[in-house]
Amino acid sequence: MIVCVCHRISDREIEKQAPHCEHFEELQWNTGVGTGCGNCGDCARAVFDAAQRSAGTTVIQLQPALV
Repeated sequence: MIVCVCHRISDREIEKQAPHCEHFEELQWNTGVGTGCGNCGDCARAVFDAAQRSAGTTVIQLQPALV
């Protein structure tokens, strides 16, 4: 299924990329997922987190910098 319409990223692509990414932001950098309109952000993160868990990869959540 297409998760990110703006960048035409599917759940399969996220699952393929997830084991090679240390955190969701790296996936965004590599694919552009969630960086267009942003409506897919929650779904993309859920697919990413599930793929990381099934691959046995530790999910790192980055905190936004405080200004």
